[in-house]
Amino acid sequence: MYPSGFKGRATRLTDIDVPRVGRLIGVGEDEIRAVIEVETSGGGFDSQGRPKMLFEPHRFYLELGPGQKRTAAEASGLAYQKWGTKPYPKDSYPRLALAIKIDANAALRSASWGLGQILGSNHKAAGFATPGDMVEAFCHSEAAQLEAMISFIISEGLDDELRRHDWSAFARGYNGPGYATHGYHTKLAAAFKRWQAIPDTLAPACPKIGLGSRGDAVRHAQQRLTALGFDPRGVDGIFGANTRAATIAYQKSAGLKQDGIIGPKTWPALLKET
Repeated sequence: MYPSGFKGRATRLTDIDVPRVGRLIGVGEDEIRAVIEVETSGGGFDSQGRPKMLFEPHRFYLELGPGQKRTAAEASGLAYQKWGTKPYPKDSYPRLALAIKIDANAALRSASWGLGQILGSNHKAAGFATPGDMVEAFCHSEAAQLEAMISFIISEGLDDELRRHDWSAFARGYNGPGYATHGYHTKLAAAFKRWQAIPDTLAPACPKIGLGSRGDAVRHAQQRLTALGFDPRGVDGIFGANTRAATIAYQKSAGLKQDGIIGPKTWPALLKET
């Protein structure tokens, strides 16, 4: 159903995957980047190499239905009727493990998974026969997570909204009727604006990179930032929150726009300094 400990190959997304998948619905990389930045800060795996996951007790309550299983789940604090009854823990996997002991299928259906935070109950819309099949694919590849996100967008008829940049309509369909409470639409608009403001860089060695980017270009940028005294907390080829903070600090020192994205204006400045 899924690898032991939810740890598979954990293959990271490459920058070419973003425009490749975006073309399936007629959008560029900026729209896709905006969605995955808001949903998971640009990364589909946690620090342990597991798919990023949020277990939703109110969904587990619905999935279980009336009966002994729901009663047991409620007694363990794993299920409750209303969203927001209790704060979510930093790591949802321990709760998921307990929920699986009660009902594995319902537990997987009650969690949001991967880059696009696709709810397990939406596995068919994401292109998978079962929630277990979806989770297994997500354990192995961020590209699979991204392709599932696009399949879900198409299935829910949200590709038009994404092409129009109608962030309120997109967020309503993607995140549910409570989207405005969490500001999903404004977060999406802001993320898209950041990415759109910077032209795509054609030079293959220096592509436009930002939160969620992976690969040699990120590693190169991290090396340059480190050499210039702006510590990204490691040279690992993963553009995470620390690399973004280091980028913003460098941009501020260099008098550049502080958007945390390394594009045609930031790359030359980084590379010319010795």
